[in-house]
Amino acid sequence: MSQALAVQKGDTVRVHYLGKFQGGKVFDTSLMKEAQKAGLYNPSRDYRPLQVKIGAGQVISGFEEALIGMKVNDEKEVSIPPAKAYGTKGSHPLAGKTLIFKLKLVEIKR
Repeated sequence: MSQALAVQKGDTVRVHYLGKFQGGKVFDTSLMKEAQKAGLYNPSRDYRPLQVKIGAGQVISGFEEALIGMKVNDEKEVSIPPAKAYGTKGSHPLAGKTLIFKLKLVEIKR
C-alpha cells in the first residue's frame, strides 16, 4: 500500500540526486558512479540517498518543492532558479546559479 503514497510536508524521504549546472557540469551527486564519471568521487564520502524531512528547511526550497507529490521510484529532472536555490547573490559558491537536479525517490516515511 505504501506505493501509492505521494510526498507531502512532514514526510521524511530518501532521494538519489544528480546536481548539475545549466551547461551540464555535475557539481554534486549521491550516486557513486556519477561522481566517478564527473571526476568528483570522494572515497571518504558515503554515497547513499539523501534523507530529507520535508518542511524542515534542510535543503534548498526548490529541491524540497520538487520532491512534493513524488512517489517511490518516481524520477524527474527540475531546473531551480537562484531565488529557490542559494540566492541571487551572496558568498555561497552556488549563489546566482540556476541548478538542474535529477531526482529519484527511493523511500517515503510518514
